[in-house]
Amino acid sequence: MTETVFRAGPALTHRRVLAIALPIVLANATVPILGAVDTGVVGQLGEAAPIGAVGIGAIILSALYWIFGFLRMGTTGLTAQAWGARDHAEVDAMLSRALMIGGVAGLGMILLQAPLFAGAFIVSPASPEVETLARQYMAIRIWSAPAAIAIYGITGWLIAQERTRAVLVIQLWMNGLNIALDLLFVLGFDWGVPGVAAATFLAEWSGAALGLWMCRGAFSGGAWCDRARVFDPARLRHMAGVNTDILIRSLLLQGIFVSFLFLGADFGDVPLAANQILLQFLQITAYALDGFAFAAEALVGQALGARMRAALRQAALMTSFWGLLSCVGLALVFALFGGAIIDTMTTAEPVREAARDFLPYMVAAPLLGLASWMLDGIFIGATRTRDMRNMMLLSVLIYAATVAALVPALGNHGLWVAFLVSFVARAVTLGLRYPALEAQAER
Repeated sequence: MTETVFRAGPALTHRRVLAIALPIVLANATVPILGAVDTGVVGQLGEAAPIGAVGIGAIILSALYWIFGFLRMGTTGLTAQAWGARDHAEVDAMLSRALMIGGVAGLGMILLQAPLFAGAFIVSPASPEVETLARQYMAIRIWSAPAAIAIYGITGWLIAQERTRAVLVIQLWMNGLNIALDLLFVLGFDWGVPGVAAATFLAEWSGAALGLWMCRGAFSGGAWCDRARVFDPARLRHMAGVNTDILIRSLLLQGIFVSFLFLGADFGDVPLAANQILLQFLQITAYALDGFAFAAEALVGQALGARMRAALRQAALMTSFWGLLSCVGLALVFALFGGAIIDTMTTAEPVREAARDFLPYMVAAPLLGLASWMLDGIFIGATRTRDMRNMMLLSVLIYAATVAALVPALGNHGLWVAFLVSFVARAVTLGLRYPALEAQAER
C-alpha cells in the first residue's frame, strides 16, 4: 500500500487509524457501566422512587447538555484543519473559544435551572416523590454544567490532534471516580440520591481539570490568550455558522429517533417494548462506529487543512474500511446471538417474540447505516456542515414520506423500514455532495 504522509502527522496507515479509533471505542464502553452502577447503587436503598429519580434526572440533564454536543464536533473539524495547515496559533485559540462557549453555556444552565427543570417535568411528568428526588439530584448536578459542556470542547480539540488516548484517560478517570464516590456516598455515608448527584458533580469537575492538564501545551504559548485572534470576528462567525448547522442537523436527527419511539407507542406496549430493546443494539453499533467516525473527522480535517486531496480520499476510504469490518461483525453477532441477547434483556415472553420478529431490521441496520455514520465523520472533519444540515432535512422528508406510505399498511414493520430508509437517505444525499468536499481540498 502506498503511504501518504500528512504535513500534520506521520504516514497514514491502518495502525494510525486504529490508534485513533480504539481508545474511543474503549471510552464508549465505560458509559453503560457507569449507568448500571448508578442504578445499582440507588437500587440498594430498597425503594423504587430513588431509581426513577436518578434515571429521569440523568435523562433530563443529558438532554440539556446534548444540545451543546455541536461543540465537540465543530471543535474537532476546525481544529483538525488548523492542525493540518500547521497553524498552531489557531489550534490554541480554538481551545480558548471552545472553553469559553462551554463556560458561558454552563453558566446559562445554572441561571435558568428553574424554568428548565419546570419545563422538563411538564414534558416528562413523574410522581410527586420521584419529582422531588429528581429535583434534588439535578439541583446538585447542574453546578457542574460548565465542566460537563467544556469537556465536549476539550474532547473535540484532543481528537483533532489524534490524542484519543488522552480522551480515554479522561473518560476512565471520570467514570472510575464517579463509581467510587457513588459507593462511598450512597452505601458508605447513606446520602441517597443526593450522594449520586454529588459523585457526578465532583467527577465532572475533576474530569474538566484533568482535560485542561492534558491540554497544557496550548497554554505555554501566547495564542490561547491573544484577544485579537481568539475574538477575531471572521473566525467567530465561521465557528458560529459551523456549530449552528451541526445543532440543526442534530435536532433533525433526534426528531427521527423521537418520532420512531412515539409512533411505535401507537402499536401497543409490546411493540414499543420490543423497539426499545432493539434500539439498544443500535446504541452498541453507534459506540463501535464512533471510533472510526472520529478518526475520519481528525484525518479528513487535517488533510483538508493541508490541502491534500489524495490524503483526504485515503483517510475517508481507510477509516470506512474499518467501519465496514465492524459493521459486518456486528451484523453477524446480531444474527447469530440476537435472540439470546433479547432473552437476557427481558423475561416477558410476548416482548421476546415481538423483538425476534423485528430483529432482522436490526441485523440490517449496521450495514445500511455504515455509510451515513462514516460520511457524518468525513463531513464534520471538512466542516461541510451546511451540506450536513441540508441533506439531513431532505432525509427527514424522505423518512416522513416513507412513514406515511408504509406505516398505515404494515404497522411496526413499516416503521422499521422507514427508519432504515432514513439511514440510506442520509448516505445517498451526503454521498452526492462528497465530490464537492474533495474539490475543496484543492482550493
